[in-house]
Amino acid sequence: MSIRLRLTLWYSGILTVTLLLFGIGLYYFLSYSLGVDLRTNLKSQAASVVKRIQPAYSMSLDGVNFELLLNGQDMRSNSTYLLQVYNIKSQYKSKSQFLAAYNIELPMTDDIIARARSGVDGYDRSQVGGLQLLIYSYPLVYGGQLLGVLQVAAATDSLNNFLDTLQYTFALAVLITILVAATIGWFLARKVLRPIEQVIVATDQIENGVDLSRRIDYEGPRDEIGRLTGTINNMLARIQGAYTELEQAYAAQRRFVSDASHELRTPLTTIRGNVDLLEKMWRKQAIETAEAAKGLEAGEAGGTGLQQLEGPQTLGVSLDAMKDIAEEAERMSRMVNDLLSLARADAGVQIVKEEVELTPLVEEVVRRAQFLPKKAEWRTGDLSALDEVRVLGSKDYLQQMLFIFIENAFKYTPSGFVELSAVRADDQIGLRIEDTGIGMEKDEIPRIFDRFYRADESRGKTAGTGLGLSIAKWIIDEHGGSVEVKTRVGEGTVFIVWLPIPFPMEEQ
Repeated sequence: MSIRLRLTLWYSGILTVTLLLFGIGLYYFLSYSLGVDLRTNLKSQAASVVKRIQPAYSMSLDGVNFELLLNGQDMRSNSTYLLQVYNIKSQYKSKSQFLAAYNIELPMTDDIIARARSGVDGYDRSQVGGLQLLIYSYPLVYGGQLLGVLQVAAATDSLNNFLDTLQYTFALAVLITILVAATIGWFLARKVLRPIEQVIVATDQIENGVDLSRRIDYEGPRDEIGRLTGTINNMLARIQGAYTELEQAYAAQRRFVSDASHELRTPLTTIRGNVDLLEKMWRKQAIETAEAAKGLEAGEAGGTGLQQLEGPQTLGVSLDAMKDIAEEAERMSRMVNDLLSLARADAGVQIVKEEVELTPLVEEVVRRAQFLPKKAEWRTGDLSALDEVRVLGSKDYLQQMLFIFIENAFKYTPSGFVELSAVRADDQIGLRIEDTGIGMEKDEIPRIFDRFYRADESRGKTAGTGLGLSIAKWIIDEHGGSVEVKTRVGEGTVFIVWLPIPFPMEEQ
């Protein structure tokens, strides 16, 4: 959930709660206030009417009767208040003109009579003739005797309708207010957070390496977001400068390695060629000198013979020296070639690929691998999976990659065998190089493709620079493949190089 949405929801939620609390409080306040006013008016009206009620006495065989006479001016038509006087003894109800005209009467319950006998007035709600009424009952006591009950009533339908209308109106107003406020808050939050979105876009582009020169555009006030934007722009400028310097240094390093590799290859080639030539010439001379020395053995002796024998000994030492020079020059040539390959990889050189048939390529590797220096047995496993399989790649680089794995296996396999085979899985072909060498620890596997890395077990025991597997990994990556490693200390290692097969079987 985005910050903009969270801010909008929080703002809308707080506004909703505030409006609901305000509306509920206002509703109950108005309801209570209007109810209190109505009760006060009923009580005031009753007090006014009580002043005009007069008791009347009459004689009968049963004794003295008491009647309650309501002054005529209080019997007028009144649409606001309804009046009724109830005679306790005769149970007669004197009604106001409105009640009499519509032939309705206010209810007189036992609770009201019991309350009146206690000298207590009170309010009751009742429905009479389809009207919701609030009735105020006041006991009429004369001479210490309860003669009757005065009831003053008012219809509450209009008040109830007003409160209901107020409730619905306020609910609709709250809903509309929340929607409007949420919409405005959404746009305001979007406007306020726009610089942060620009920061996210700029940092995404920097992460993807698209454009380090991009800056965040901000034209607002110098508030918290403005200061944050300025700080990030300054940081981006420093990152750009540091990255530019790093790129320049890295490019200079790549050029140096590439140029140095090219420069070293020429003198090394010359040294090796001249050493080979001198070795052949001196070997021939050594043979001739040895034959001449044999001819002197029969008839010559003394100091002259000994001086003649010094020539073959000197030539033998020279040949050994030339052999050492040639081996070291060859090792340096391999190292220079490895550095040149890595320099090309760092420079982003892409391998030119074409359709390559794997069977003849691997057969040539198998044939040439048997002439490599080795102590282990060279085996050829099942290569039937390569039949009619073609990949998109470079023949020379694929052969170089295989020779790196094979030479590496020979180097770390003092006894046993090294075997090359092929397997297939769906749309991938796997070239499997297995050896019974010294193996590796599990924690060493992630580092074997690092440059100049060599396992501790092999240091000082085998010759090498630690660049071969790095070059092989680069070749595999350039061909869109992957490498799988299985190893165990003292039992050997298995490398499986997986290459994609872009050509369907029906085409092959």
